[in-house]
Amino acid sequence: MVNKEEYRKRIIKISGSIFSRYGFKKTSMDEIARALKMGKSSIYYYFNGKEEIFKAVVMNEANILRNELTKTIKAVDSPTEKLRNYVFVRMKSFEKLSNYYNAIFDKNLDHFDFIESVRTKYDREELAILRLILYDGARKKVFNVPNSEYTALAVQTALKGLEVPLFWKRKEIDIENRLNGILDILFHGILAK
Repeated sequence: MVNKEEYRKRIIKISGSIFSRYGFKKTSMDEIARALKMGKSSIYYYFNGKEEIFKAVVMNEANILRNELTKTIKAVDSPTEKLRNYVFVRMKSFEKLSNYYNAIFDKNLDHFDFIESVRTKYDREELAILRLILYDGARKKVFNVPNSEYTALAVQTALKGLEVPLFWKRKEIDIENRLNGILDILFHGILAK
């Protein structure tokens, strides 16, 4: 007997690599069917169309990112290391999760209703994680954070500012140095002591 969920996962995985290579617009159901070695009609048994497959791919990548971030934060006790791990995992996920990031950034995909809900959920979850790390650090007297809400928003804004150059010029940028630079300013500030 054919396991429907296993086939759905296979379609999502293979379609994800095609979408990340060609983008949503240029990917056709024919290409997806060829890569899967299935007929198009077989794919329609599992998904209503290309948009539904793309949505499943984006949601799958969002779950992967969430799981990786949760795991990396739980792996250490120090609030400083939690924040450092969070920043590095989040920013280095660009290449692995390109469909998710395309969905968040590509204005050509705005007409899909699910994209805005993905963006909103992503921002809300990220702020909650950052607030928690910052609050924990302030409670342990590791961070001097009078307001974890505003500080979380500032950190998120700084990270989002770095996303654009990373996203559009992935290969030429030394991500390690840029992330360490942001973390150095975040942890130590720019004022002479």
